[in-house]
Amino acid sequence: MNKKQLVIVILALTLSIILVGWFSLFTGVFKRTGSSEPVQVYFADNISLNHKFVIDEFNRLYQGKIEVIPVNLPFEKFSTNERKELLIRSLRTKSDIDLFAVDVIWVPRFTRWCEPLDKYFSQEERKRLLSQAVESCTYDQVLVAMPMYLDIGLMYYRKDIIRRLPHAEEIEQRLQSSITWDEMLQLRGQLNYENKPFYIFQAKDYEGLVCNYFEVAVSRRSDFFKNNSIPLTSSAAEEALSFMVGFVKTKVSPMTVLDFEENLSYRYMLDHDAVFVRGWPNFIENFRRFYPDTVKLSNIGRAPLPHFSGQKPTSVLGGWNLMVSKSSTKKEAAVEFIRFLQSDHIQRVLLERAGYIPVINSVYQDSTFLVSHPELTFYRKIMQNGFHRPALVEYTKTSNIISHFLHGAIKQEFTVNDALQRANTMIQSNAVLIK
Repeated sequence: MNKKQLVIVILALTLSIILVGWFSLFTGVFKRTGSSEPVQVYFADNISLNHKFVIDEFNRLYQGKIEVIPVNLPFEKFSTNERKELLIRSLRTKSDIDLFAVDVIWVPRFTRWCEPLDKYFSQEERKRLLSQAVESCTYDQVLVAMPMYLDIGLMYYRKDIIRRLPHAEEIEQRLQSSITWDEMLQLRGQLNYENKPFYIFQAKDYEGLVCNYFEVAVSRRSDFFKNNSIPLTSSAAEEALSFMVGFVKTKVSPMTVLDFEENLSYRYMLDHDAVFVRGWPNFIENFRRFYPDTVKLSNIGRAPLPHFSGQKPTSVLGGWNLMVSKSSTKKEAAVEFIRFLQSDHIQRVLLERAGYIPVINSVYQDSTFLVSHPELTFYRKIMQNGFHRPALVEYTKTSNIISHFLHGAIKQEFTVNDALQRANTMIQSNAVLIK
């Protein structure tokens, strides 16, 4: 075993010890608590200050009846996949966890441990919800989750930089309805950005890169995910990856995008005055809390992602859903908390405090509220061309393979064809990629 391999083994063992320790603490919390009044519902999520705010409000409203006990799985300590595995281990051991939040792409994986919810939510209650939000909550025609909030891919741009152009007003109008990729790339020359970072996207080896790729692929061919599959050997798959490789090869995007997840890409866009960045809805709300240059931040505009000529703009739909543990003895109380989170009041609170996109129709039908939150009209518009990633039980394993080879192709470690062929072979052979 060489020195590099030894370091990898030590890091792996260290991570395992940390996860086991957290898992012990996670399950130990439940075992120390006996049944008592009020009914205590253990809710696992990344418990931000915004989560704590709505939990406290629920506990005040249901004082003496139901008490939600937050179990924090912070993004600062756990990657998304580590968090998923920790939840799986907890559910397998039938710990006292009652309710937990899942990324929309996890739903098929968690179905086996979760309570079917059809009997808890009437058709009228489901009609209150956006169809795009409910779509990811059903598996094998059974309602297994309920949505908490939505995410959707979009493009941000610097309004002040675009306004240097003589026809800026016309360009901004075009941006709001989605420009073509060719039109966007032409702006690079018009703004004299040949030697400056122009378009920033997330090309790190992780799920964010897969989302970027899928958006380009679906924009090339609208039925890319036909039959709930990922056709990596298709012409659309190859064209999409070649297009993304071209961003870095032609210096439209800097090589540093290979290290970027969302927050790093946003900061780079601001710090280096790039014109465009692909992102998710809560960029501005999050950066407003700490980014020092408020003038730059105030000049960030939202737009649909670009599209190819003759095609529609497309965006990945994301977000977080809520699932009830099958082994929970407090299902009714957990469902009551779900209803609270989907209430009109709390959906507005989550939008205003955290930038979370609401999942209920009533918020989008309130003309007075829309005046003060015009971003909702924008989100509703781009949702019409939004799409969900394939509902696969082993989606994470598949995505890990895809992201590895996409990253390698953009880094020019593989040719486009070789990267896609290797990824497809691994997926078809049911292989597991160890990173």
